[in-house]
Amino acid sequence: MSDTTKNRGWQVTLAGTGINLALGVLYAWSIFKGAIKTSIEKGGPGAFNWDPASINDPYAICCLAFAFSMIVAGKAQDKIGPARTALIGGLLVGAGFVLLSQSNSYMAWVLGFGVLAGSGFGFGYSAATPPALKWFPSSKTGLIAGIVVGGFGLAPVYIAPVSTWLLGSMGIQNSMLVLAAAFTVVVCGLSFLLVNPPAGYVPADAPTADGTVKAAPAKPTVNATAGEMLKSGKFYILWITYFIGAGAGLMVIGSVAGIAKKSMGPMAFLAVAIMALGNAGGRVVAGILSDKIGRMATLCIVFVFQAALMFAAIPLVGAGHPNAALIVLLATFIGFNYGANLSLFPSFSKDYWGLKNYGLNYGVLFTAWGVGGFVMGRVSEMLNTQTGSFTTSFTLAGSLLIAGAVLSLALRPAKAAKPVEIAVAVPSARSVFMESFIRGWADFLGFTPTTQRGVSR
Repeated sequence: MSDTTKNRGWQVTLAGTGINLALGVLYAWSIFKGAIKTSIEKGGPGAFNWDPASINDPYAICCLAFAFSMIVAGKAQDKIGPARTALIGGLLVGAGFVLLSQSNSYMAWVLGFGVLAGSGFGFGYSAATPPALKWFPSSKTGLIAGIVVGGFGLAPVYIAPVSTWLLGSMGIQNSMLVLAAAFTVVVCGLSFLLVNPPAGYVPADAPTADGTVKAAPAKPTVNATAGEMLKSGKFYILWITYFIGAGAGLMVIGSVAGIAKKSMGPMAFLAVAIMALGNAGGRVVAGILSDKIGRMATLCIVFVFQAALMFAAIPLVGAGHPNAALIVLLATFIGFNYGANLSLFPSFSKDYWGLKNYGLNYGVLFTAWGVGGFVMGRVSEMLNTQTGSFTTSFTLAGSLLIAGAVLSLALRPAKAAKPVEIAVAVPSARSVFMESFIRGWADFLGFTPTTQRGVSR
């Protein structure tokens, strides 16, 4: 394999990371939300006249549109290639932010940020990771996925202070117009660098001690269709756990600036930026760790850690004058654990169902992210408005994360089964789900089933 071919993989990886760095404006929503809330409170000509309980709706709709557009975008990525798919994403995001620059009405923001930008995020995001994974061996799946999606998590490091400066100096509408132009140019420009490897390409493994490069060991090819994936019990386990992990993280990310404002005032954007470092770091660290100790073990650790943080947040956030340093530290670790999900679940998808239909398959799985963000974001905002505190939201999120940690144990790799020569009927999705869950727990507890679907072992 030539050096040119090897270097192409890193070109694609860095281009995908760059695209995600632009699209990660989603995580700066709490900055925009703060400006909208201030406008509502001040009132007057040209002010945002929204119901305070609905202020998070554009963000919640964006998460939903992002997720479900991934199904269409994933199919497009598989059919027309990653470059054209990312190009469509850049144009949609640009159009959405142009609409935001022209109106402060509730429906304009739901359509512009929620539907158009959300769909653009889906198209751009779906095109960034698959081509990068195809250039590298399976031993680097977690690492490469973590680097590419890490761009999305890292984006608020620069978007938060830039957006804060733009909003303060130019106002909301003009700021959205500047962001529209910037994101369109960056995403559309980098899209042309996203290329799949040539047909028949086989990625090499890492160099050996003598400096030679050996071919990756041959493994059985798995290229499941979306229909076959939906018959797998593991899909439903992954969907539920993704819903929980993403929803809990997005709930905090969408409100972190408001949470930090009590103790940090106008410098609250720093909490968003520092949280982004944790978000990006979690994606890379979890990717590397899952390559070493396995996806299931990493996911379980992440969920337990995130649950502990949610419960720890209750007294801290509820304090009259919360400690700014502790708020930032808490947000950073919550972002770290949330980011880990965005590295682990793409890797799960590749491991279980292969790369041929990866775009569509992961797009279907990614709906859990959108539904989780929509449900948890909307429920959290309603609970916070009704109770005047985040206590109920954090309690709900922590409880769900504990349940998710228990459920994730069903993803424990099964031990190799002895060959049987008796044909059995294809099980239903429900029965496969239950069997995966029961066998995962039995294996975890050290029990070995003596029968399998009525067949003597």
